[in-house]
Parts: sequence; structure tokens; C-alpha cells
Amino acid sequence: MTVFIGLMIPFIGTTLGAACVFLLKDKLNETLEKVLLGFASGVMVAAAVWSLIIPSIEMSENMGRLAFVPAAAGIALGILFLLGMDRLIPHLHAGSDQPEGSKSAGHNLKKTTLLTLAVTLHNIPEGMAVGVVFAGMLSGDSSITLASAFALTIGIAVQNFPEGAIISMPLKSAGHSRKKGFLYGTLSGIVEPVAAAVTIFLTSFLKPVLPYLLSFAAGAMLYVVVEELLPESSGGKKDDITTIGFAAGFVVMMILDVALG
Repeated sequence: MTVFIGLMIPFIGTTLGAACVFLLKDKLNETLEKVLLGFASGVMVAAAVWSLIIPSIEMSENMGRLAFVPAAAGIALGILFLLGMDRLIPHLHAGSDQPEGSKSAGHNLKKTTLLTLAVTLHNIPEGMAVGVVFAGMLSGDSSITLASAFALTIGIAVQNFPEGAIISMPLKSAGHSRKKGFLYGTLSGIVEPVAAAVTIFLTSFLKPVLPYLLSFAAGAMLYVVVEELLPESSGGKKDDITTIGFAAGFVVMMILDVALG
């Protein structure tokens, strides 16, 4: 039950963010959106470092000077995996009219579906990260405690809040009902507990490669930040607001991990 609650916390964060469609009259203020995207980026980078990469290296200390190998290999594989998913799955980012991924399939899908797929693509590595950390905790590894696992899941829930709002609000602005915007925003987050549960299941059979899985999730998260979140928040005026949001998110996640871990 404790693990189940941990897996559901990020989904709850997305749902609460999507619920903003019932509270706000129009689309998100541009400045606020930049801050939220920057904050989400900072949380994900800090989570990748403290909750995933560092534990991966600590688990590999028996390799001596080669302890970096699982972390380096996992990060590279995680980035390549998301790069392939980004090319394969048709999706559309907020503020864009051109589908990415499989162009032939993308033009046949509704804009609402493409927007949801974009955020869903972001959420896959986050769900994997939560799953692999809880798997490490369940394996009894001393480098990952229940508190540190919950620090990660809470941090991801915090950054999921703006993601839920960023998908539900544009749908409402595009003429869809508040309920539909909320539904699509919520559905975009359901992939996280599913990905987490699948990761835990697979890790139970692949315990020796746990360090690689931790850094794999970290690489996938870093890809999302560099390829998607930061570009979406850049351009136009007040780019320094994004930097401030990034710094705030990084510090908040660092505090959560160190204080609870």
C-alpha cells in the first residue's frame, strides 16, 4: 500500500494541475507559464542528479574506478530511448501547429490528442524514475531509502502540477469544454503510475542492472528538459523568469531529496 501511494502521488499532481481549468478564466499568463516550465525543468534535473545518478554510482562502487560506467551508459541509453520515442510517436507541443514525430500519423489525429501525447511522452521517463527508485528501495539497497523514494515522487508531483495546467488550459482556450480539458490533462498523467508499476515488475527480475535502470531514467528525464521543456519556455520577452523558475525548482528538489533522504 505504501508503494501504491508513492506511485499515485505524481498522478495526483497532474490531476490537480489539470483542475486549474475550472479555476482560471483564460489561458495561463505567459510569464507564469515560463516560471512553471522553468520550475519543472529544475525539479527534473535535480531529481535526475540526486535521486537517480548519484545512487546509480553508489551502487556501483564495487567496480572501483569504473563505478561511473553504469551511470554513463544508462544516461546515454535513456537519451537515445526518448529520442526514438520522440521521432516515433506523433505529438504536438502547446503553441505549435506542426505535429512532431510520425508526421503521416500526426496529421490524421486531433489537436487535443496530439497535445495529450506530447505530455504523455514527457511522463513516461518520470514514471520509470519513480518505479526504479521504489524498486531499489524494495531490494533493500542502503543507498535508496523509503524517504528518498518519496522525496522523488513528491518532487515529480510538484512539477506535474504545472504540466497538468499547461495541457488543460490551452484546450479550453481552443474552444473545448472545461471538462474535456480536465479529462485530457488527467489522462496525460495516467501513464506515470503504469510506467512505474511496469518498471518495478521488470526490475524484480533484473536486479543486477538496477544502476543502469536508475541512470537510464535520469537520461530520459534530462532529454525531456533539454529537448522539450526549456525550448518551450524560451523565446520572447522575460526569459530570465524561466531561469529563476529553474533555480527555484532545482533548489526545492535538492532540499526534498537531502532532507528526506
